[in-house]
Amino acid sequence: MTRRRYLVKVSRLAALAIAATLAAACAGGPSRPVEAFNLETPRPFGYQIGDTIPMRVVVQTRPGVQLQPASLPKPGPLSRWLNLRRIELAEAGDGEYRIELEYQVFYAPLEVKALTIPGFALRFSQYGQTVEESVPPWQFTVAPLRELIARQDEAGEYLRPDQAPALLATASVRTNLALSLLAAAMLGLKLARQYGYLPWFARRSPFKTAERRLRQLPPGELAAGLAALHSALNATHGTPVFGHRLQGFLSAHPEFGQVRAELAWFFDYSNRYFFAGQRDEADTDLARLQKLCGLCRAIERGSR
Repeated sequence: MTRRRYLVKVSRLAALAIAATLAAACAGGPSRPVEAFNLETPRPFGYQIGDTIPMRVVVQTRPGVQLQPASLPKPGPLSRWLNLRRIELAEAGDGEYRIELEYQVFYAPLEVKALTIPGFALRFSQYGQTVEESVPPWQFTVAPLRELIARQDEAGEYLRPDQAPALLATASVRTNLALSLLAAAMLGLKLARQYGYLPWFARRSPFKTAERRLRQLPPGELAAGLAALHSALNATHGTPVFGHRLQGFLSAHPEFGQVRAELAWFFDYSNRYFFAGQRDEADTDLARLQKLCGLCRAIERGSR
């Protein structure tokens, strides 16, 4: 009977040990939701009032673990000298979270001083339970922005103005501007002369004069129109131009080759009008003569 009691007692102790082991294993499962944790920070020194400090938290969680966004700190003042300007959460996939933070310092020390950005706790959901992972605080130093002792002269004034900025070299700019203005002036004068806006310096334009005269002719003054166009051709060539010398005129002034057919008609019409006595004037003859003079004027002006 004593042996049986002993065996029962041993069995109960073994069962209790197995149950405790299983309970410890089950309880330890969700205790560590994070496989990897990394806090990336900039240099911890050399900051002054108004500077911003970027930080990044990279968290790699286990499968089935979700970060609770509500556990992230909210942008705004954290203390009288520290603001959280921006915080962004991004999921990189495979359970990786990236938290971008940007702090701004408003502390104005009189000497180099060590300050601490407070840490915070991240909460994760795992198998219906909530577990936390702490982001540690981070220490850095700030330096004064101004000197502590103001130097004064005998009158008590502070004579230490800011250094004047160096002047930019403008010699090349002035040269380029002068050349550009000179080129613009020359082009303007050339255009003014081309279009006859400078009558005292206007170039020789016989067809302009002939065109003006043809526009003023009444319908019955075709002879005066023919004479005006002859005068323009002679003035352009420098010597009298006749129908059998048209090729010489075109060789000396090839730009008029585009109206060769019209010039040939003009000389043929002029010969028949003045020398053959064929003066049966049509209503369209003067208009055709005016059109030919306009074409020659455009060639003379360089617009064709």
